[in-house]
Amino acid sequence: MGLDEGYDFHFIAIGGVGQSALAKILLQLGYKVSGSDITDSKYTKLVSSLGARVTIGHNKKNIIGTPKVVVSSAIKEDNPELMRAKELKLEIMHRSDCLKFISENFPKFIGFAGTHGKTTTSGLCAFILESMKKNPAYAIGGIIPKLETNAFASKDSKYFIAELDESDGTIQKYSLDYFVVNNLEKDHPDFYKNGLDDIIPVFEKTVDKLKKDAKVFLNIDSKGVVDFLNQTKAKNIITYSVEAKADYTAENIAINGLESSFDVYKKDKLLGKINLIIPGIYNIYNALSVVCILDSLGFNFSDYSRYFSDFSGMKRRFQLVFNKNNIKLYDDYAHHPSEIKSAIGAIKGIKNRKVVIFQPHRYSRFKDLWDEFSNSFDGADKLYILDVFSAGDKFDSQYNSFNFAKMMIEKRVDIEYIEGNIEQAAGKIAPNLKQGDVVLALGAGDITKIGGFIDDFFAK
Repeated sequence: MGLDEGYDFHFIAIGGVGQSALAKILLQLGYKVSGSDITDSKYTKLVSSLGARVTIGHNKKNIIGTPKVVVSSAIKEDNPELMRAKELKLEIMHRSDCLKFISENFPKFIGFAGTHGKTTTSGLCAFILESMKKNPAYAIGGIIPKLETNAFASKDSKYFIAELDESDGTIQKYSLDYFVVNNLEKDHPDFYKNGLDDIIPVFEKTVDKLKKDAKVFLNIDSKGVVDFLNQTKAKNIITYSVEAKADYTAENIAINGLESSFDVYKKDKLLGKINLIIPGIYNIYNALSVVCILDSLGFNFSDYSRYFSDFSGMKRRFQLVFNKNNIKLYDDYAHHPSEIKSAIGAIKGIKNRKVVIFQPHRYSRFKDLWDEFSNSFDGADKLYILDVFSAGDKFDSQYNSFNFAKMMIEKRVDIEYIEGNIEQAAGKIAPNLKQGDVVLALGAGDITKIGGFIDDFFAK
């Protein structure tokens, strides 16, 4: 069969970080892949370099042969390629179905879940196994800086590591060998109308799909996880904690600026010390969850512990993106109140002025967690709030950034509302930054670009 006579998989919007990761893995496993996207990007170029047939622009003629057609929730019903796939009665796979298909190619499937920390925990686990030369396969929602990718596979990979997204309920499709739940909180109100009352049943259905003898790892310091633990029928539960008695615990925690260390105990047995160069107590939880997995896989503590101090974090997770004029700016994906508290808490011990720039993500989340957001910025000396990144939500005349700033001023918080796009916001904020400032840019939207615009300002 010639290259243009047919493909095994066709990705609509192949240039997305998630879609391109799945396409890359399929190519590395020997499947023939085609795809399309509206614009060219580094991700379309990547999959093209690996052998994918990529077309810029959506057109029904891009469907060649009888491939499985992979879509994300963002693809509209009137997409010409999706319409053509339905016309030809082709198999249409949500990207979660594609991830499930991929996972079945490997002996051991390790999935990391929870409201926060999925990207870091799955990325850290992949990084450690790669550092140990164990040839892991992985699909993660962020770039691992030292590996410069978020996805990899080879046909002889034994372990497949994935970040499991709970936001749309598709997490319940997978059949896992190792299932980590790092925390559970109310989030994604557009899907989970009743908070944890809706989330926990989805996680219970995920447990129902686990493989025989699968292990479930639970952080019992999370109230939501404890609620899940009290309801679950899961067997082979392994617990971990910083605050309570558990199967694995982090003790003798020492935090020094943006670094930390802790001793790992398995029951009453000391396994050894872990050193981290990523900040905050939340990263101690993240690291402890990975220790649980590595120990359960049968590896010796001394074989993997030294690699934790080489892990510099994930892109967009407390990533230093600007360091000039004695001003440091960190880009962080935090967009939930708990994540914001954790990010600010990570710099609590620093004496310099702490400046936080926050871009709320979705009006629906802002409305549902309004009170929680109002109590999330303790420790910030100066708070800038940008316009909401709507992500498709309609403008809310009540629950918006202007009204949030007004409310916070009444609470005597030093807050300033900044109207406009990210470039305009950077131009208003940059002149007010002072030498020694530590700046956190928080949010899941295009605030990630603000460091570059502030750099442009200081370069003038």
